[in-house]
Amino acid sequence: MNSVIRTRRPRFVAPATMALVVLVLVLAPLAIAKDKNEGRWIGTWSASPQAAETPIQISGQTVRQVVHTSVGGKNVRIRLSNAYGVTPLVIGSAHVALSAGGAAIFGQTDRILTFNGSRGIAIPVGAVVVSDSVALALPPLSDLAISLYLPDNVAATTEHTLGLQTTSISGSGDFTGAPDFAATPAYSFFFLSGVEVSASREARAVVTLGDSVTDGAGSTPELNQRYPDLLAARLQSGPGTSQVAVLNAGVIGNRILHDLVGTGTLSRLDRDVLVQSSARYLIVLQGNADFLIPALIGNPAEIVTAKQVIQGHRQIIDRAHAMGMKAYGGTLNPVEGYPFPGLWSADLEANRQAVNLWIRTSNAYDAVIDFDKVLRDPSHPSQLLPAFDSGDHVHPNDTGYQAMADAIDLALFRDDE
Repeated sequence: MNSVIRTRRPRFVAPATMALVVLVLVLAPLAIAKDKNEGRWIGTWSASPQAAETPIQISGQTVRQVVHTSVGGKNVRIRLSNAYGVTPLVIGSAHVALSAGGAAIFGQTDRILTFNGSRGIAIPVGAVVVSDSVALALPPLSDLAISLYLPDNVAATTEHTLGLQTTSISGSGDFTGAPDFAATPAYSFFFLSGVEVSASREARAVVTLGDSVTDGAGSTPELNQRYPDLLAARLQSGPGTSQVAVLNAGVIGNRILHDLVGTGTLSRLDRDVLVQSSARYLIVLQGNADFLIPALIGNPAEIVTAKQVIQGHRQIIDRAHAMGMKAYGGTLNPVEGYPFPGLWSADLEANRQAVNLWIRTSNAYDAVIDFDKVLRDPSHPSQLLPAFDSGDHVHPNDTGYQAMADAIDLALFRDDE
């Protein structure tokens, strides 16, 4: 049944009133367009889900996790993942707030998160959910606390293992809105895979894809000294790049062609890279783990050639380009001296050099970032420069990660639309 609303037509409209009506009609579309521009979502932080080797048990407890953002925004929402769960993951309540250090938050910034208007949600096995947005003025390079109350007894099978940040787990109870609480520390991220902010039309993100070097192994915990963090800081101070977010899709031990500590890159590329909100650029730094790990785990069936790794890179490039992203290739850092007998060999070095030569000369990538040139010892090019070595001869220290971030030309991320 159709409903008709009848109104009485006025006999006369004052000129001033008519002018106001016209002004509203003219400006309304502009206001709507402005709102659309300001409501663009962009990832400001991410961590790639992994299957926990030894999942911790969480039962009727609150988990408060602190993340270091890149760009700021006026509104915030989060992504939660049950990628490796075997049962639905029940979230009883969730909050966000600016971190005051440790398990403490600045109470005046505390915001309740909802999921389609509900305080809780059950995340299906293998699924991702996105919270509703909340108004929160989030400055760039902030420490944001995300608190989750898990009412059921659950194994944290989905984690990001190398957190490099203390996660606080409460005793029994919902402490999501508490200014502080007594906590047991953990050092991974659990179920949390992303934080997004509303930003301007110019906002865009670069995703850094890689293994433990991208993940920040060897850097100082709590200080956000991973090279993607340091790149984010540079972008904030660079002319024309303060609206560029940096998302870390590094996973310790990650390989392009096989699974191990985390799903292999070609299998996780869509989930961890290509679906990131407003992602426009991709930095790839992978291949060393493909050469190193078969000997480490004693599995000769997974030994790969430089040609196979290059083919994997080409697949990454093709899929990124199909999504309209620019792909930048990072050359592989030196690894001689890795403290496991027999892991490094002349053949491994030849493979690394072959991949680097291809990255530098093939023109397959939209640009090359020569991390190898920055990190290597000029007098012994198959080894890290001692001043950049965290001690295991593979992973840089804080100074080395800063050198990596400094080696990236910020012009690669200037607005090109």
